[in-house]
Amino acid sequence: MSEQAYSIDNPFQSSESSESQPVSSIYDDANAMGKELLEKPLQGGGTDRILVQHSKGRMTVWERIKVLTNSEPNILYQNWGKNLDGASLITGILNINGRDVAIYGHDFTLRAGSMDATNGNKLARLIYMAGEHGIPLIGMNDSAGAYVPAGVGGLDGYSEAFTALRKISGVVPSLMLMFGFNAGGGAYLPRQGSFMIQPENTFFGLTGPGVVKSVLGEDISADDLGGPKVHGQSGVVDLVTNDELGALRTALRLLSYLPDNSSSAAPFHPTSDPTDRFIYEEEILFKKTFNSPTGMNTPFDITLYIQNICDHGQYFEIQPQRSRNLVTAFGRLGGHVVGFVANNSAVSSGQIDIGAARKGTRFIRFCNVYNIPLIFLEDTTGFLPGKEQEQNGIVLEGRKLLDAIIDIRTPRLTLIIRNAFGGAYASFNSYHTGADMVFALPTARIAVMGPAGKDYVYKDEITAIQKEYKENLKNGVPEKDAAATRDKKLQVLSQKYEKELMNPKEALSLGSVSRIVLPGTTRNILFKNLDYLIRHYKPGPMSGPQREFE
Repeated sequence: MSEQAYSIDNPFQSSESSESQPVSSIYDDANAMGKELLEKPLQGGGTDRILVQHSKGRMTVWERIKVLTNSEPNILYQNWGKNLDGASLITGILNINGRDVAIYGHDFTLRAGSMDATNGNKLARLIYMAGEHGIPLIGMNDSAGAYVPAGVGGLDGYSEAFTALRKISGVVPSLMLMFGFNAGGGAYLPRQGSFMIQPENTFFGLTGPGVVKSVLGEDISADDLGGPKVHGQSGVVDLVTNDELGALRTALRLLSYLPDNSSSAAPFHPTSDPTDRFIYEEEILFKKTFNSPTGMNTPFDITLYIQNICDHGQYFEIQPQRSRNLVTAFGRLGGHVVGFVANNSAVSSGQIDIGAARKGTRFIRFCNVYNIPLIFLEDTTGFLPGKEQEQNGIVLEGRKLLDAIIDIRTPRLTLIIRNAFGGAYASFNSYHTGADMVFALPTARIAVMGPAGKDYVYKDEITAIQKEYKENLKNGVPEKDAAATRDKKLQVLSQKYEKELMNPKEALSLGSVSRIVLPGTTRNILFKNLDYLIRHYKPGPMSGPQREFE
C-alpha cells in the first residue's frame, strides 16, 4: 500500500486539545463526559494497538473510512460499555460522491474486532436501516470472530446480523471487503453480501489452518486454505486486489455502476464518447482473427470486443479469476450502465462448463434484481460434454443458467458474433427465451450442430463417397490416391455445409435474428436499441411468483 500514509492520529479527530478542563458545575461536568464519549471511538484501542495494526500492513477502520469519503462520517450507535461492549464495531452513514451509503467496519484495535450480542444488535440495526432507506451497504470485515468471554452472546450477535443481511438481500446492494484474518461467522456474514473483495495477504474461511491441523492432521498455509487465490477461483470472492487501498478503491469503482436499491436505476453518466462512431479497431480485430490460417476456428479474447463497445473503453469485470470461458462485466454504453455476459473463445472455445454456468447465473440474477440491462455476446460451440461435467451436475447448473435467462425482466439484447450451436444457442438469450432483440454479425454461424453436422445433413452423400473409396481399393487403386479422392469430396461437402447452413441466413429468414450488424457499427446499433428499451422500462422491485430454484 505504497500510497497509503499511516498515522497514529485519527483522520476524523479534532486537533483541539482533549485534556480535561476544570469543571465548576453539573452542566460542565455533563458536557465533559459527553465530549469524552464522543471521542472514545475515535481513539480505538490506543497508540500501541494502532501501531500493531500498522505493523501488519493494515489500516485502522478510521483510515479505511477516510479512503471511502472526504466528508465527515455520521457515526451511529457509539456503544462503549465497561467491557467494551459494541466498541469493536463502527457503524455509520457516509456521503460518497453525493450518495448516502451505510457502512460498518470492525475496529481490530479493540478486542480484535470480535462480535458480541451488543455490536451484533447495532450491526443489524444499521443493515435494516439501509434496507428501509434504500441505500447501499459497505462492510469492512476485520474480525477474530465471536468474542469468547461473551459466551453465547457472540453467537447471538452473528445470528442477528445474518438475519438482517439476508432480509435486505435483493433490496439494496452490499459490498463486502475482507481485511485481516476472519473465520467462522466472520466468513459467513460477508458472503451474504452482493459482492466480496479480498486483498492479498488476507484469510477467511470456515476454520483456520490450526483447526485443520488438529482435526484432519493436514499441514496447510492460510493462503492455500482461504486466501484470495483460492476464493477467487471458486467464486466465493468476486474481486481480488493487491492490498487494502486497492480493495477500497475497487469498492468505490464498483459502487459507481450500482443503483441505490432495487427500485431505482443505476447511475447515468453523460459521456463525451460518440455513440455513432465507427470502430475501426473492431473491424481490424475480426479481419485479423478470421483471415488467419485457422479461419473461423481462430479464438480471440472477447474483452477486446467489450472494450470497443463501452464508453471510452472502460468496463469492470466481475470474477475475472474464475471460469474465463465466460466473461461477466459492467460497462457503460452512451452513459447507461449495462451488464455484459460474453462467451470467451480464447478459453476452452467459450464452451459453457459448470463454473461458467454458475458465474453467469449469479451475475444475471443480480442485474435482473437491480434493473441493470444485459447484453449477451454469443460465441460458443455449446455446453462442455464429458464424464466429469455430468458427474458434477452440468445439467443442473446449465438449467440454472437457462432459468436465470428466462426470468430476466430488464432490457436485454443478444449479439451473435460467431458460433451459436445447439442447446447453447437455444438457451443463451434467444428470442424464444425472452430476448428483446437478437442481432448477428456476418460471421455468425447459427446451426443445430457445428461442422460435425455435415455427417447428418449429407449422410447419403458421405455414405456414397465411403463406398466409392472401398471400391477403388478393391479395383487396385493405390490407397494414397483413393484416400486423396475421398478426402477431396468430403472437403467439398464440408465447404457446402459451411456456406449453406453455417451462417445467419436461415436464422434471419425465420426471424430468429432481427438484423445483421456489420463490424465497426456494433456500438452504434447496440446503443440505439438499448436506449430505446430503457426509455420504455420502468425500474422497480421484482414481483410475481417466487420460483423453486435459484
